[in-house]
Amino acid sequence: MRLKGLLLIFIWGAFSAYYIYTPVPEDIEERWKLMLTDCFFRTLSHLADFSELLGLRDYMGVMMFITVAEAVVPVSDQQVRVTEEHFDGVEVVVYQPALQGGDSADADADADADADAELRRGLVYFHGGGWCLGSSRMSPYDLLARQMVTELNAVVVSVEYRLAPAHHFPVQFEDVYHVVKHFLQEEVLAQYRVDPGRIAVSGDSAGGNLAAAVAQQWQQDPEQKIDLKAQVLLYPAVQALDLNTPSYLQNQHMPILPRTLMVRFWSEYFTSDKSFFQAMLANKHNGPESASLLKFVDWGAFLPEHFRGGYNYTAPPVVSATPPSTQGDSPLRNMGDPRASPLLVPDTALRNLPRAYILTCEYDVLRDDGVMYAMRLKRAGVDVTHEHYPGGFHGALMFTTWPAEFEIAHRMTDNLIGWLKHNL
Repeated sequence: MRLKGLLLIFIWGAFSAYYIYTPVPEDIEERWKLMLTDCFFRTLSHLADFSELLGLRDYMGVMMFITVAEAVVPVSDQQVRVTEEHFDGVEVVVYQPALQGGDSADADADADADADAELRRGLVYFHGGGWCLGSSRMSPYDLLARQMVTELNAVVVSVEYRLAPAHHFPVQFEDVYHVVKHFLQEEVLAQYRVDPGRIAVSGDSAGGNLAAAVAQQWQQDPEQKIDLKAQVLLYPAVQALDLNTPSYLQNQHMPILPRTLMVRFWSEYFTSDKSFFQAMLANKHNGPESASLLKFVDWGAFLPEHFRGGYNYTAPPVVSATPPSTQGDSPLRNMGDPRASPLLVPDTALRNLPRAYILTCEYDVLRDDGVMYAMRLKRAGVDVTHEHYPGGFHGALMFTTWPAEFEIAHRMTDNLIGWLKHNL
């Protein structure tokens, strides 16, 4: 028994050393806590790979454990009233200030009691998770929504859009767009006491992608009568054409979102065809459909020198043939759609966009996506606040709850809410 115990200790020690060791830069914030946290993510990723290999469950099905583990039941408290509703058939969680002196289950009674109150800000929030994972009901999103309600006197609509691989693009975009279109009706805004002139779309990672795409499509929608005032894009993914930007190469093995996982997210967003995933991994997934759009992701032109890290720009190759199983609803065509890759539009489509808050992190494969989008928006004359965190990593803003609570997450939240107080 003693020998077995020693053997188990040795195996566990070797296992822990393997998973804890990773080439994490010394200047990344709370380095050892991040390395320990990443052990969980990498272990789950390997289990997901193994499960898919054995045909037990697909990769994303196993990775959904992250969503389940962080899930909470959104409930009202003394400061925030929470309701689960459907906007145009899409599930949403609505957070709004609670009534003074008690909560009420009657929306009309709420409106009457609030009739003389100041009109509120409105935010529609899209969660991250690579279009495949995540939920508005995860504890970090629940906490963020409550902070926005109490500190901004805001109504926050957190969207539970459908996920890949069960649903591919453009389902996710259509879900969030339908929610925005429903919310920005005069009678709906009046119901929630929201000021029509103080509404923003916001999201992190894949949610930042959706927020940027919604902002673009909204200004082109002939049916819209109310303008968005702001777009909040937190380490957004905004292009799928070049997956070898300096940040993809520099941070390909970084914690939380290594390059392989981000490529898998992009691939699953468009198709379940594994051959397309392999093509994207090799950065050889551009065909004639996207060739003319590569100029919009030329990081040699749109990325400031200090972000290039000594890398020299080389345009991704354009392949002439596509995998046979992708010929129908071609992911090559879809990834060039601005609703999927909002960076791929001319300056004329950017000029009238609402003011933007863009957050990027140095140690994030998506860093250059956010930097390039901020640069292009500025050149088009859009009011942009670009906040870059030199010691930050992907997903940092969501690490606000035990046992993975990081100081940088609270700092990011405070800075974001501070910006919204002055700009929304």
